[in-house]
Amino acid sequence: MNRAINYNRVEQAIRYLASHVQDQPSLEEVAGHCNVSPYHFQRIFTAWAGISPKKFLQYLTVRELKDELRNAGSVFDAADRVGLSAQSRVHDHFVTIEAVTPGEYASRGAGVEIVYGFHPTPFGTCCIALTERGICSLTFTRQRKEASHLVEEWGNARLRRSDRETAGAARSIFLSGGNETPRTLLVRGTKFQLKVWEALIRIPFGRVAGYRDIASAVGSSGAVRAVGSAVANNPVAYLIPCHRVIRSEGKIGEYHWGPERKAAMIGWEKARTHSLERNVA
Repeated sequence: MNRAINYNRVEQAIRYLASHVQDQPSLEEVAGHCNVSPYHFQRIFTAWAGISPKKFLQYLTVRELKDELRNAGSVFDAADRVGLSAQSRVHDHFVTIEAVTPGEYASRGAGVEIVYGFHPTPFGTCCIALTERGICSLTFTRQRKEASHLVEEWGNARLRRSDRETAGAARSIFLSGGNETPRTLLVRGTKFQLKVWEALIRIPFGRVAGYRDIASAVGSSGAVRAVGSAVANNPVAYLIPCHRVIRSEGKIGEYHWGPERKAAMIGWEKARTHSLERNVA
């Protein structure tokens, strides 16, 4: 997966862009920060993102993101407005969440077999974990280590590593041609967390929402702080798209796997959405 390789190469640039959005750094400045020539940087960045660094930076400016939050109306109606034809390759329409039973929650996965593996993605290496009933975890990691987070969440489950058995699931999530595959997520969470995670899935691909938008969507407009906590505890990265939730002032905000990765995801999705809209038009 060449984009995964390129992501590792430009991660430093993503971090620089995310922290210097307001400075509008030039191509030469970013390339210099990464110790590569402007030509080489432009080439590897465009190969990964599908757009130029300048256009990518435009997607992440506070002004643009804030305007999107202000003008979107109900972001959860966006998919209905644009129609499924323009969203036909967006996996969000095919993701459903199944909660573990109270007994399974209390037993921390006793009797459940979890197969996990490590795989390259456009956003670095991920660890994906599968059960017979669905994907129970997706996280990002710098190294292919044992999955301690699975032991913490599913301590009594039977854990087995198999990169071969999990490769297909990881590939279908991140390769553009496989997004129409229906997926079920098996998650451990409180009722409130489940409501928040289900709301996150409704944020259209390539769009962003504010924490207050999520709070209103789950019928708890005054619970912004609780929404933030639920977003932070998302167990299935990317498929439950907590990276699409930003601060009301248009800033990217924090992310469990680093703000630069969150910025990368937002810009990457926006590039593909705009490309798809041009093709549909």
